[in-house]
Amino acid sequence: MALCRTRSRFGREGRRLTDWTSLSARGGLACHDLLGWMMWDKRAKASFGELGMPNTNSWIVAWRLATLGDTPPHVIAAMTYSISPLIIDTVAAAVRSVMTPEQVIGALDDAVLPGIESIAPRVAAELGDLADNLWQGVDAMFAGTRPMFAASRALSRRGRKPALSGWHAINCIREFRGDNHWAIPASEGIDDIQAGLLHSAMIDVDEYGDEEWIARSRGGEDACVERAWDALEARGLASGRRLTDAGRSFRLEIERRTDELTSQVWEEIGEPTSVRFLDLVEPHHDAFVARIDATAGPRWMPAVRGPRPV
Repeated sequence: MALCRTRSRFGREGRRLTDWTSLSARGGLACHDLLGWMMWDKRAKASFGELGMPNTNSWIVAWRLATLGDTPPHVIAAMTYSISPLIIDTVAAAVRSVMTPEQVIGALDDAVLPGIESIAPRVAAELGDLADNLWQGVDAMFAGTRPMFAASRALSRRGRKPALSGWHAINCIREFRGDNHWAIPASEGIDDIQAGLLHSAMIDVDEYGDEEWIARSRGGEDACVERAWDALEARGLASGRRLTDAGRSFRLEIERRTDELTSQVWEEIGEPTSVRFLDLVEPHHDAFVARIDATAGPRWMPAVRGPRPV
């Protein structure tokens, strides 16, 4: 249930007591760490296959789609923004032909804690202690125009172990951040492929090989990529099929605005719990990235590979 009040963000002299935007940036990366490995988790994919899915690689998006129930694929594609509608349509049709959303979520729940325990045992042991306060922040948020967040928050919390409940609260925060994030490029007239090209500002391009890898990994085809470059070049955000300084600054500003918009959930959680969560998860960043490297490869989950916020 959403709260009908908002806590003051300022001290008695009108000064902000905590740099919530910076804390939000750190929280965003910590959420990605705690959740990103699940996209390629071997235990979850095995359960997914046992439920009847022959191509278990579709787990990468199937578990997020499960919270949306029978939502039409074209609506899901709009909600996920940067993933090709063809990929969404194909995965949704395949999954719905052999299993229910509840079965997919069951496979997810069965894999979460064993996975975390194998990566960072301390996180698995202590995350449950934070669950109630994390949900306090989640429940205080307004869900309007935040469909992925609303869908994740609506999942029943009954019967889940405290650590698993805490993980789902973090998943809600990540979806809240994602909905906030996609609202910004949409308001700026940036489409799905352009968004993928712009994201190269956030990673080491030499490591990825070029600036198109992210857009193409989400289903961008040749003609769409060419049109996206043309659109970015017309706005001065790219030149010669590479981002300009203006393009990189534009993308970094999207990230800053995302951090700012998402800071409200951390404020509702409160500084003590927010800092405790960061202190719990941040030391294991390399271990979570190593798990992704081992199960997916060194380029995947670019959101965990940029410079660490301070």
